[in-house]
Amino acid sequence: MIPFYKPTLRRKDMDAVLQTMVDEQIGPGERKNEFLRQFCELVGTKGGIALRSYPDALRSAFTVAGIKAGGTVGVSVLSPSVYGVIAEQLGITLIYGDIDADHGCLSQKEALRLVNEGCTALLVHEPVCQIPIGCDYRELGVTVIEDITESLESRYEEQKAGSWGDLIVCAFEEDGIVSSAGGAILAYTKDQYKQACVPLFEGQRQYVELPDMNAALGIIQLANLADHLRRRGELYTTFSKALLKTHHRILGIGSIDFSPNGYGFSVVLDSKAEDAIKFATKYQVMTKRTFAESLAGGVEELYDHFPQATAPFLRAISVPLYPFLKQSDVELLLKVITHLP
Repeated sequence: MIPFYKPTLRRKDMDAVLQTMVDEQIGPGERKNEFLRQFCELVGTKGGIALRSYPDALRSAFTVAGIKAGGTVGVSVLSPSVYGVIAEQLGITLIYGDIDADHGCLSQKEALRLVNEGCTALLVHEPVCQIPIGCDYRELGVTVIEDITESLESRYEEQKAGSWGDLIVCAFEEDGIVSSAGGAILAYTKDQYKQACVPLFEGQRQYVELPDMNAALGIIQLANLADHLRRRGELYTTFSKALLKTHHRILGIGSIDFSPNGYGFSVVLDSKAEDAIKFATKYQVMTKRTFAESLAGGVEELYDHFPQATAPFLRAISVPLYPFLKQSDVELLLKVITHLP
């Protein structure tokens, strides 16, 4: 079975981790600081904090944005369900909005509605390589938290992931574009948020900041990022061309000016997702519904309230895409994509 993802790690990458052990500096320290600095330089942010988990980064983003218990935050209905878990823990209410079919992110029209309904912040999820081209959330006058976990380094002309938010969240799990075997960064694009970041986890930072062992891995991943993105982009383009032979469509942006990061490849089917998943399994290809674990799973009468999100939620599936796919795997994937029922 072709696994759904494989961490972009080579044996030689482990030398950096081993060196932290030799140096006897495995907790949060200089390598953590360097990883944070390199990430902020890559994305174009002014600073931030590197943490041990994605939920920690989301909680911190709400805190820095000034969202207290009883507050409301606007999100896309296709956002990951972890948003709801963190919001509930903090006593924050999420209000759902529909997506823009052109890119799968929260639509500008819906963002305006959410703000008019009282949301004092927007948490923008950018799914499967996509970025919200044509949107200007910040003009709505509320804090914008942009989650670039799946869109890091995707770009459209001069805009790239990280261009839409006041606060940027990015996780580095094992399936990420950059993996530090866990952890996340919360970064800010405006100096006004720096003071709110400074007191975060005061007195307990050594327990919540990213350890140097993980940061060392992240630094190596950033050093190899250009090569990984090139390979991911080639596969994304190859799969896209294969999909043109079918009656299905790719999720999101189809413009030649769009350079996706190749985090994944998602197809919005013109048939049942379950049938396509069973078909792929026959060929030993692991696939899954793209938005199975999204907030939409808890919404009744989804089409009545969020018509643009309904088809992706019900019928979008993702196929494996990562730099270490063998040529034989790619050929098999192309066969599956071109014959999806």
